[in-house]
Amino acid sequence: MRRSLSQAEWQDISTKIQDPALSLADRAALRLQLFLEHETIVKKPGERIPAYRTLVDFPDIYAPGEKERLQKGHYVHEQGRVCNISSDWEGVLKDGLMARYNLAPEASRRTIDAVLAYADRYEMPGLSSALRQGARGYLEALQAFRILHFSLWASNVYHNTVGRFDQYMYPYFKHDLDSGRFTEDEMLALTEEFFRSFNRDSDLYTGMQQGDNGQSLMLGGCDREGKNAVNELTYVCLTASLNNRLIDPKINLRVNKDTPMELYVRCTELTKQGLGFPQYSNDDVVIPGLVALGYSLENARNYTVAACWEFILPGVAMDIPNIGAVSLADSVHQVIMRDLPNCNTFECLQDKVRQELFSRADALEASLKPLWLEPAPFQTVLMSDPRQDISLGAKYNNYGIHGTGFATAVDQLSAVERYIYQEQLMPADDWLQALSTEFSGRSELKHTLRTQAPKLGRDTQSETIADRLMNDFADSWAGRRNERGGVFRPGTGSAMYYVWHGVKLGALSDGHMPGEPISANFSPSLLVTDVGPLSAISAMARPQLSRVINGGPLTLELHDTVFKNKEALTKVAMLVRSFILLGGHQLQLNAVSRETLLDAQVHPEAHRQLIVRVWGWSGHFIQLDKSYQEQIIQRTSYSI
Repeated sequence: MRRSLSQAEWQDISTKIQDPALSLADRAALRLQLFLEHETIVKKPGERIPAYRTLVDFPDIYAPGEKERLQKGHYVHEQGRVCNISSDWEGVLKDGLMARYNLAPEASRRTIDAVLAYADRYEMPGLSSALRQGARGYLEALQAFRILHFSLWASNVYHNTVGRFDQYMYPYFKHDLDSGRFTEDEMLALTEEFFRSFNRDSDLYTGMQQGDNGQSLMLGGCDREGKNAVNELTYVCLTASLNNRLIDPKINLRVNKDTPMELYVRCTELTKQGLGFPQYSNDDVVIPGLVALGYSLENARNYTVAACWEFILPGVAMDIPNIGAVSLADSVHQVIMRDLPNCNTFECLQDKVRQELFSRADALEASLKPLWLEPAPFQTVLMSDPRQDISLGAKYNNYGIHGTGFATAVDQLSAVERYIYQEQLMPADDWLQALSTEFSGRSELKHTLRTQAPKLGRDTQSETIADRLMNDFADSWAGRRNERGGVFRPGTGSAMYYVWHGVKLGALSDGHMPGEPISANFSPSLLVTDVGPLSAISAMARPQLSRVINGGPLTLELHDTVFKNKEALTKVAMLVRSFILLGGHQLQLNAVSRETLLDAQVHPEAHRQLIVRVWGWSGHFIQLDKSYQEQIIQRTSYSI
């Protein structure tokens, strides 16, 4: 079914779309047109959801060397393409593409023509009508979404999130259910088939690993008036994902203080399958945090997540939620190595950390401009306002900054406070010497720091330090404006930086050794091995989280034995609910067995379907790079 272009086809297409007389927007539109024209229409008996990608690769819009020349002197985020964005699925499914045709730029209108021509080749009257004039039923809405989403990938826009699926699809779902067109079982079967379509081509999509493709789907939460928006389709989606047991789409759930226990229990049944989702986001923390950043209340109430967990707004935002990162762990370490001998008080040392964070923010901000973004004419069509190419901006144009190694940073400061300033265990110079020599000849100190020193998630002494660090990090980015007029959003996530930053760390004041991984996102240190989940969630539900609201979940690994019966499932559900009520902002759970993971490294052929949560996405364990496998194995596996 899949094929590669012949050498003659490749040359002919390259000549057309790399024509120097065409603007980049026109080239992008022509490339999508030719891609869809060369796609083979695949119809399998009994399938109702269209579109299989058959082309393995396709020429780019740049001639050899042209991309490098055009991007020179710019900051290029990832591939320099629009990504990690959520479209106005609600509006385009309701009104159809033709309602946007005359509003859109010329290049965008050409992409509409190309997508409609492609869809017509499937000879599905309901699909063609839905795309042109708007969907009238659930099946047609699903079919139209599949074509639109497929075409986004084909247009070189990537990490295209699904958004609030149970909200914009619910009118069609309810109409068909109430009219008797489909039974409840038939609706579930349709949803399952639709979910399976996300896994057809995922190995061809952009990602660091298979599974890291941004196909995140949000359920639940409140509506634009702040009222509970959970509906029948919410539960159908959870059941469909449970029955399919596939990586995609990755399920996220918005919850709040009023979310019923029934929904938590249903979600826990999904967690039990070991897929690493659903991931939870707390409306009671996230929405006020987004409003404080300048988002309107109506827009903030409609938030979803990007490819992993960063908060984005459908249809109105060209935010780049992962444009850069600050290593909090290294910031603290460098301050300790440089300033510890000259600080007579712990408060002085904390002030130096604050100065370091501001200095790093200055440097990072300066490095992010001028930004290069490739035109995205078809993504423009799918925004609430299709009049301006989305690569040039939207209503919101904010940048997200990850803060990595938060727990490791806090634990270093906690150890220094106790052993240098409180107990005066040794002179500062001796402390620094031990770090510089990687604890050579100081095995007792190393053991003390790793096992007995205060750790965030276990010792309350660390929580005050955590609050101060979180506020300082937030302050270091407050008031800054990027070149596109947006603000900077600090967050507690790490994405892949927990590996990239982790490998650069040497011996640290918390006992961390060179080469050891650090925890992902907003989670206790991997050195914490004697703490329960209740202690962890209490410590990580900090009151300042609304100030670092780019996103970044607490990740807990629960041993798979805790899901053994209904009573145990309820306990896990109660744990999740407790985190939300305490004021936690995001949570993701893994149902894992260390023994199984170790065996999968030795006998991968016996664990081909083993799925784990990596940082903000789920992937097959045996397909992960060794560094990710080792980090997951070393995470604390909690029991309840």
